Amino acid sequence: MADRILQDIAEQKKRLAIAQINNNTEEKADAYYNLGRAYYFLEDFHRAIEYLKQYLSITEEEVGDRAGQGKAYSDLGLAYHSLKEFQRAIEYTNKCLIIAKDVGDRAGQGKAYSDLGLAYHSLKEFQRAIEYTNKYLIIAKEVGDRAGQGKAYSDLGLAYHSLKEFQRAIEYTNKCLIIAKDVGDRAGQGKAYASLGLAYHSLAEFQRAIEYNNKHLIIANEVGDRAGQGLGYGNLGNIYFLLGEYQRAIEYTNKYLIIAREVGNRAMEGKAYSDLGATYHSLNEFRRAMECHWKHLNIAKEVGDRKEKGRAYLHIGLIHESLGDVPRAMEYYKQCLSNAEEIGDRFGQGRAYCRLGSCYRELHDLKEAVECYKRHLGIAEEIGDRMAEACAHSKLGQSFLYSDFLNEALEHFRCSVKVYDTIRASSISEDELKISFRTKHQFAYTHLWQVLVMLERNDEALYAAERGRAQALLDALKVTYGLTSLSPRSIESEEEVRCISRKTTVLTVFLALHLKTVNIWVLGKEGIPIFRQAKLEIGGEHEDSFTLLLDTVLKNIWRWYQLAGVGIRCENRSTDKLSDDSTPSSTRDDNQVSEPSQESTDFFQPLYDAVLGPIEDLLDGDELIVVPDGALCLAPWAALRESLRIRMVPSLTSLEVITDSPCEYHSKSGALLVGDPCLEKVTNKWGNPIYGQLKYARMEVEMIGEILESQPLTGKDATKEAVLQRIASVALVHIAAHGRKENGEIVLAPDPRWESKPPTEEDCILKMSDIQALRLRARLVVLSCPHSGQGKVSSEGVVGMARAFLFAGARSVLATLWDIDDEATIMFMKSFYQQLGSGESASVALQRAMKCLRDSHDFSAPKYWAPFVLIGDDVKIELKKKH
Repeated sequence: MADRILQDIAEQKKRLAIAQINNNTEEKADAYYNLGRAYYFLEDFHRAIEYLKQYLSITEEEVGDRAGQGKAYSDLGLAYHSLKEFQRAIEYTNKCLIIAKDVGDRAGQGKAYSDLGLAYHSLKEFQRAIEYTNKYLIIAKEVGDRAGQGKAYSDLGLAYHSLKEFQRAIEYTNKCLIIAKDVGDRAGQGKAYASLGLAYHSLAEFQRAIEYNNKHLIIANEVGDRAGQGLGYGNLGNIYFLLGEYQRAIEYTNKYLIIAREVGNRAMEGKAYSDLGATYHSLNEFRRAMECHWKHLNIAKEVGDRKEKGRAYLHIGLIHESLGDVPRAMEYYKQCLSNAEEIGDRFGQGRAYCRLGSCYRELHDLKEAVECYKRHLGIAEEIGDRMAEACAHSKLGQSFLYSDFLNEALEHFRCSVKVYDTIRASSISEDELKISFRTKHQFAYTHLWQVLVMLERNDEALYAAERGRAQALLDALKVTYGLTSLSPRSIESEEEVRCISRKTTVLTVFLALHLKTVNIWVLGKEGIPIFRQAKLEIGGEHEDSFTLLLDTVLKNIWRWYQLAGVGIRCENRSTDKLSDDSTPSSTRDDNQVSEPSQESTDFFQPLYDAVLGPIEDLLDGDELIVVPDGALCLAPWAALRESLRIRMVPSLTSLEVITDSPCEYHSKSGALLVGDPCLEKVTNKWGNPIYGQLKYARMEVEMIGEILESQPLTGKDATKEAVLQRIASVALVHIAAHGRKENGEIVLAPDPRWESKPPTEEDCILKMSDIQALRLRARLVVLSCPHSGQGKVSSEGVVGMARAFLFAGARSVLATLWDIDDEATIMFMKSFYQQLGSGESASVALQRAMKCLRDSHDFSAPKYWAPFVLIGDDVKIELKKKH
């Protein structure tokens, strides 16, 4: 397009030269005007103004063309607007308006009102902008200009967005969108979607913001709007950053940066560097973050954008603060604050006060810290920034906590959690994003229950800790079981804790970890939780003591295993034996664990002493439910005390929802048995098979199939497609296959369509997302796969395959924590299903199957029987048995 404009400029200059020779006034005027317009489209606004003024001079002095003068005034107004000389833009546009009124040009008047609205918007005089845009809208309706009406609605939406009246902004933008669809204006639709995305982003309704930004991106790609694509990618990157999805944020922001460079938009390029710097900072990549923020600062200075300059100062200060250079950080924060105050940037002021508060707190000037945080909170409430409001309350809570003003700290942490809960519940629907959001803002939730414990309000502390557990899972279960009308309970309600406790018929232990302290609540039949605390004395000051304890226990199991010379066969990827440096779930250097003696087999005593020892006097009965926290979510609970039937649940409320689910929801018959998927065609880049076959897994499901009179899926028939087709309706699911160590995802046979094309490993993975997309009716899911109970530990518990089955509606899941032995697992499962078939519950069957291995000659070691864990309800299955 630029080439065509340059050709037109050359032609117009030739035309102008001829007109000057011939002294043809009209030709000269026309050439000047066309040259002005051409340079305007080339964004050479100074030359555009030069030619337009020459055109205006001719029309005023020689031709007397009032309509032409109005046209020139309009274009001059636009050119000065582009140069950010808004007062001069208003001056020329008002002259255009006067002429349009004189000659009775209603459409011209409307355009002038529109341009005046935009100019006042740029001057941040939003009410005047709305006033002129409404006049434009009236005329557009009068003359039947549908496109003009759409533009007016769009501009009104932007003005109300700037006034933080986001609902009104959405209302007007939706009117714009309707008209854009009516007139077939795809670019207009894309712009409307982008504006809606921004509005929902500002309301912290992130899921809807993502939806509208994606719609905008589709249209921008369709119409070839590269700048629009860039802004779309930038907005998505910013949303994912706020949700704690940093890798996705980097992916989108890099696309934004590439396009900004391509279109030569330095301001966009600067913002992209800023967003990348913030994300790298969150990943503790300080050097890369600093490079990005200095590039952002230099660009902001170059283009004269003071708001972005202040933002750069803030981020550079943040890096210095993270590196421990508090005085240097404060210098940059004060520059940010001064800059924001000069230009009236309230958001920037709020952020500067927030960071200055953190610096004063670091310098132990808690009075000044509180003052800064209060100013941050006031600004957040004033501009309607809910995320900043929650953050400010959390920071104030922390400051009052350090000052030992516990009641004040409690009030602010409560407010923070309340806002975060509102944002999460109303704004985010995707499970993964809910988890990321909750993890990113875990500080407020954790400190809420900790302060309550410090105040010895232990019942309230239990409910506050429970409120922060498995929130995303609970949301999914409510939808699955049709309980969407269930209202959230109040954090302050001590009676609600007692209600859960009174309904609990099984002794339940709720755990909450903090540094070296384990906080333990025991819920019994009396309705009053009993609270205990215990401390670990292992690990350094900044080490995760409970992770260290668990790793030590598991490594000791493994070391004994090696020293005793016990042979190992496991369902591992391409080998029949674990390598010498493998451990069940180790994450630490072997040198940190001393070698146990061969005679030592009391592996679980340290873990028992740390967690169940403090409440040993309360462990009456034969059954126990544990709500674990942190590293203890991966503990082999069923192995800690052989006389107890122990199972885990992610939270008290999730168990309550599962057990109270409609009795007709879960199926009472039908089984899906899957074993030994054929994986010989799944190879690495050298053509070697990635996975070995699992003959014992086939034997396992065939044995169970005989017990249940059900034909299993094995070999080439055990495909992902076949499993997904049959899994939703059965009462029992049993899968014996390879499992991924990271999260327990299951490897199944490739679909036959891959006969003409070698399948990749990814083609065969039964993912968490595959299961979560289903609605299962299973009463029991048995994942006889290595690592099926593994995953990322978060406030949700373990985010892995076992949780995915609960999420989809399974009532109970039997999973494994590490590699399982082939022959031992067959013996275990035979005993387990015999017990189920005799009418016993899953927890009883698990306990007796583990005892069966412990009592055996070959499989008495904990390696064989300890990895099995039961998660969820204690179900019974009506098995169809052979007579």
